[in-house]
Amino acid sequence: MNADITPMIVGLLVMISSLISLRLGLSVAIIEIILGVIAGNFGLATEEWMSYLASFGGIILTFLAGTEIDTKLMKERFKESFLIGFLSFLAPFVGSSAYTYFVAHWSIKASLIAGVALSTTSLAVVYSVLVETGLAKTEIGKLLMSATFITDMGTALALSILFVKPTLYTAIFISVSLNVIYFADKFSHYMFTNPRWKNKVIEPELKYIFMLLLVFMYFANLGEGHAVLPAFVLGLLMSRHFSETSETKVVRNRLRTVAYAIITPIFFIVGGLRVSLPMILSAFGLFAVLFAVKILTKFVGVFFLAKKYIPNGSMYTTLLMSTGLTFGTISSVFGLNSGYIDQVQYSILIGVVLASAVIPTFIAQKWFMPVQDEDLLEMDNNGK
Repeated sequence: MNADITPMIVGLLVMISSLISLRLGLSVAIIEIILGVIAGNFGLATEEWMSYLASFGGIILTFLAGTEIDTKLMKERFKESFLIGFLSFLAPFVGSSAYTYFVAHWSIKASLIAGVALSTTSLAVVYSVLVETGLAKTEIGKLLMSATFITDMGTALALSILFVKPTLYTAIFISVSLNVIYFADKFSHYMFTNPRWKNKVIEPELKYIFMLLLVFMYFANLGEGHAVLPAFVLGLLMSRHFSETSETKVVRNRLRTVAYAIITPIFFIVGGLRVSLPMILSAFGLFAVLFAVKILTKFVGVFFLAKKYIPNGSMYTTLLMSTGLTFGTISSVFGLNSGYIDQVQYSILIGVVLASAVIPTFIAQKWFMPVQDEDLLEMDNNGK
């Protein structure tokens, strides 16, 4: 009998990550990524079930992030969200593409892949940190998630416009996504308010949400698109369903509990498993420079606007907007599979993406955590 030890090791990593997080007071996502890097470089390989579950975890996190956003606040503060989010994408995209092309002498397509991969802000990381720190319900947290969505929208559009060749399946994916979002927004309240389904151990409401997200994933893979964006929009539109009654709020809390128990930890651990330390060390100088380019260009794109709109949380906002993971990984994998970048370039980009998910988050949590009451008062006074 060949018993597969990988699931047991992954289970241990998930548990150990939680214990370390509680001990150090750091986001569990950071610990899961770091342990994933260590395990991957000591021989733990990603299996097919892990890759799919990790993809599903990223989609669930994105959906949950959408449900946390206050659509009224988003409309009122759209200018701030758009400016911070757009420049958070544009500055690193231009800076990283320019450096890799003119200085590192990568090909034009490899440089554009680098620009796209390093322009991202990880909605999954930002959301996880905000939930764990209790900032998700504050105006700073909601503004941060709105700006992050704008950044990732820019990244997804750039990747699609520059590289993805539209096909019939792409049109099918877009059509299915729009229809699922429309009908789910119109009729989901029947699912969440049916008295016969309340507090049932079989959790029909959660299975309904999982079904919708799996539909997005299937047609996204079919059309070579990205399920992250429709999942976020669906969560955004369904946020009103989750805030209507105490019962629907309970549904969201149960979904978050299920996700954080095993699904989203796999997402972060698999992200770490993809990092090859030997390959990064073989080109450590370029790795360090690209990490500095990403952080500095994020600072240029975000800090001064954040200083204006979120004066008491400007550095915290800048650091969290500097994180990368989901779309950075997607872009790097796409570049490798399409032959635009080689294995070394891929490992460097993935390494930078993972480092940006860990280091800025650690610094933000340790030294720049905003005082919630003061931040809320400041934003209320400045929000127009």
